[in-house]
Amino acid sequence: MTASRTEDSAGAARPRQDAAPPAASPSHHLAGPDTVRGERKWRLYLRRFLRNRMAVAGLVIFALITLLGLLGPSLAPFGYDEVDFLAISDAPGGDHWLGTTGAGNDLFAQLTHGIQRSLVIGLVVSLATTAVSGFVGALAAYVGGWVERVILETIHFLLVVPSFLILALVSNDVGGDWRMLIVVLVAFGWMYYARVVWTLALSVREREFVTAARYMGLGPWTVVRRHILPNIGSMLTIHFTLGVVTTIQAETALSFLGFGVKKPDVSLGALIGEGSSLVYSAPWMFWFPALTLTVLTVSMAFIADGLRDALDPTSQAGGHA
Repeated sequence: MTASRTEDSAGAARPRQDAAPPAASPSHHLAGPDTVRGERKWRLYLRRFLRNRMAVAGLVIFALITLLGLLGPSLAPFGYDEVDFLAISDAPGGDHWLGTTGAGNDLFAQLTHGIQRSLVIGLVVSLATTAVSGFVGALAAYVGGWVERVILETIHFLLVVPSFLILALVSNDVGGDWRMLIVVLVAFGWMYYARVVWTLALSVREREFVTAARYMGLGPWTVVRRHILPNIGSMLTIHFTLGVVTTIQAETALSFLGFGVKKPDVSLGALIGEGSSLVYSAPWMFWFPALTLTVLTVSMAFIADGLRDALDPTSQAGGHA
């Protein structure tokens, strides 16, 4: 019978170790503790958001309106710029599901195109203003000194400038081009939130991990991008959501007054402005765009409220962890 023990160089008997050590679980190599912690955090945020019924309803309504804006133009029997001379200010029914405008355009086609145009303007402007205000405010708080003073003085000066008047004049000069309208709205829409970000970033820059990053020789842009902005990311997320609402409202006000999007292009504000003078003789031209705008902005407000409750650890509205 073969011995189950071997002898070492000193002659002492020791057990033979035939079994190999257990292999490490591949999950330890695929995801580190930081990744797992981040995944759990986002699951908690999602669970708290889904507990808010109004926020979920707002998300569903916003998704449906977005799908209407994306798919509506292909479903409409007429193009948004196509004129039906045999149907001038016709009531809803027949070939024109929501009626026609005073120029003979199909209102359903114009409404879906207006949703698409207003959403593009709102999302792009809100994203750009959030990015600009976040970086400018955080950089001013982190660098300090004369850079901070120059940035704050610039912000305070721009805040007292009559921005709506400048927006109206500039947008009117460019002939209602929605691309230039985006540029103008971004140029005059980042100052207030940059001031708010600066206030929040002042407390973040005093934390130990920011001090350690500074002593390690990381540049200001790297510290702002990696350490300061992620710690105020919840506020920036809420600002982005609410910024979509305020941008759409600003574009609606400009278009209503004739300074925003102009024909042959169309937006929700332009449709409301056109239908306001015919609210009694052709009420469908005003009420369909007005109701769409109201539902859109209210749904975004519900989403922002749900995000605030989900991302705020002190809020009890989203339930306990």
